[in-house]
Amino acid sequence: MRASAGAAWAHAPRCLSRRKGRALEVCGLKGARSRTCECSLGPQSPQPLPPWSEKVPKGCCSVCPQSLAWCLQLWPPPPTHGPAPPAVAQNGAVPSEATKRDQNLKRGNWGNQIEFVLTSVGYAVGLGNVWRFPYLCYRNGGGAFMFPYFVMLIFCGIPLFFMELSFGQFASQGCLGVWRISPMFKGVGYGMMVVSTYIGIYYNVVICIAFYYFFSSMTHVLPWAYCSNPWNTPDCAGVLDASNFTNGSRPATLPGNLSRLLNHSLQRTSPSEEYWRLYVLKLSDDIGNFGEVRLPLLGCLGVSWVVVFLCLIRGVKSSGKVVYFTATFPYVVLTILFVRGVTLEGAFTGIMYYLTPQWDKILEAKVWGDAASQIFYSLGCAWGGLITMASYNKFHNNCYRDSVIISITNCATSVYAGFVIFSILGFMANHLGVDVSRVADHGPGLAFVAYPEALTLLPISPLWSLLFFFMLILLGLGTQFCLLETLVTAIVDEVGNEWILQKKTYVTLGVALAGFLLGIPLTSQAGIYWLLLMDNYAASFSLVVISCIMCVSIMYIYGHRNYFQDIQMMLGFPPPLFFQICWRFVSPAIIFFILIFTVIQYQPITYNHYQYPGWAVVIGFLMALSSVICIPLYALFQLCRTDGDTLVQRLKNATKPSRDWGPALLEHRTGRYAPTITPSPEDGFEVQPLHPDKAQIPMVGSNGSSRLQDSRI
Repeated sequence: MRASAGAAWAHAPRCLSRRKGRALEVCGLKGARSRTCECSLGPQSPQPLPPWSEKVPKGCCSVCPQSLAWCLQLWPPPPTHGPAPPAVAQNGAVPSEATKRDQNLKRGNWGNQIEFVLTSVGYAVGLGNVWRFPYLCYRNGGGAFMFPYFVMLIFCGIPLFFMELSFGQFASQGCLGVWRISPMFKGVGYGMMVVSTYIGIYYNVVICIAFYYFFSSMTHVLPWAYCSNPWNTPDCAGVLDASNFTNGSRPATLPGNLSRLLNHSLQRTSPSEEYWRLYVLKLSDDIGNFGEVRLPLLGCLGVSWVVVFLCLIRGVKSSGKVVYFTATFPYVVLTILFVRGVTLEGAFTGIMYYLTPQWDKILEAKVWGDAASQIFYSLGCAWGGLITMASYNKFHNNCYRDSVIISITNCATSVYAGFVIFSILGFMANHLGVDVSRVADHGPGLAFVAYPEALTLLPISPLWSLLFFFMLILLGLGTQFCLLETLVTAIVDEVGNEWILQKKTYVTLGVALAGFLLGIPLTSQAGIYWLLLMDNYAASFSLVVISCIMCVSIMYIYGHRNYFQDIQMMLGFPPPLFFQICWRFVSPAIIFFILIFTVIQYQPITYNHYQYPGWAVVIGFLMALSSVICIPLYALFQLCRTDGDTLVQRLKNATKPSRDWGPALLEHRTGRYAPTITPSPEDGFEVQPLHPDKAQIPMVGSNGSSRLQDSRI
């Protein structure tokens, strides 16, 4: 029975679909629907096998693994004489060549590990690293903020990151399929999908605005440089209007009238602010007054969704190639802007404002709360993206190493971006003769008002503007790729049949089209109000609740010992003791602290001087609850459909792992996951595959449908 690899493959049995009338290889079954399987060995005529007594859906595709076991016993390959025949090349490669082969042929894997790392870096490093962290740093004590920030990274960020990566990699499933570990908590996966949907809708609108500014920068003079445009008001006061810059130097003193305007911010609006508010957005006076859809923004929204779809048209196979550029080029742009920024007059003042520690603020709870929240949201925990990206890893990939590398890269990028931002803002403050705090901002105000205005002071300002907004586009796309792939993977894994695996591209197109349609209201004149409402509520405390329940369900419902053993089986070593302690005690405590801090520090949302009405705040809370409510609703649904005479018995059955929990491929199902094949008593003989670790087994999809999991033969 242990013939050469080539001989064994040459005589491997085939599943014959009587309906289709063609042979389908065991490792490439597609479309087989007949419940009866036959084995054929080369030139020999097919001989019928005893019918498999267990009733299974989809027929032949589920029975063939059992037929394979029979075939290996009933028809051993004939002995070969002479040299063994050449092995059949896999993936069309010459046998002598080193081949790249997916472990999971049906679902696919990353082309190599660099693709996964770059994709995860692109996912974690987003717009928040540029427009939120530097502002939080200077507001919370400058360099002193770094201490609580890195403490939270070590005790909360990296452990949670490692947990989600290992969770998805072990099961090779998306944010829904992984909850075979405890079916009652599958609502956590649905909550992740809801959060990713909200974020994906408004995040691409931000990208489309960056596209708009990018296209607007393709000119000799930036349109927000002067106050001489039709949309400008009499209150507009631009530094280039007041002081005639021709060589990039700053005059000794500013005109008296301009100085008074700069010292009274309520009386002065910059040309960049009026360009943003009166031309790009044509901002309405109320969130309920949608006005017209801004057609330029709508066009850019279509462009951004088309780009995202094309990059994901083949799933991780195509996005894994795109990230070589989208995840690395932002660092090139950051470095160019950094070198240009530190050479400007006043840049050192801005950097010192960014870094000078105020150690007394370390004792403030708000500083620690901001540090924990920034770590939590920046790494993308509880969005479902980390689980999804890790599910395409090879089973034995060292995700522990990856989690440390990606987490540290993300935080280092945030710190580096702070130098880039504050060097330019320091130059601008020095130019205007005001304090850095007067020009510092965060969020859209930094990306589309303050920083563009600072860029107008530089020679060849359109070039720097193009680079800056191109960087924002790439940072946003890296995150958007994973958000869309999270939704698509969850849908495909949930349905789990052959048809949807083949039509995954159409699923991606459908999700992208739905995202585009849902984003249209955000391109109206009231769109920025709704965008900020979604940003503040849809992905705020709900993420904290989801992450906390995920930690508790894995560590205390499934059991920490079981999970540690799973990781040891996958990686070859158990998680370090530090991570074991963090997962069980420290990280859940920090997450609970973030939740309490979020509730205590809550303030009604505002945009500049606009106060959101009560009904809008209610809508915001409903968006937040819509993801959290999935957890108890699905838990009740699971309890109702679970067998059990008493509520306690139902609870136990609903929380214990499902029968198909574990590694996706049979070759990795060892130890307590080792499958046992029980033949029908009427067959009259016992079936034991000679190589159980090299066969296939039918796996049940996350919704109960069966499908084949590919493996080596």
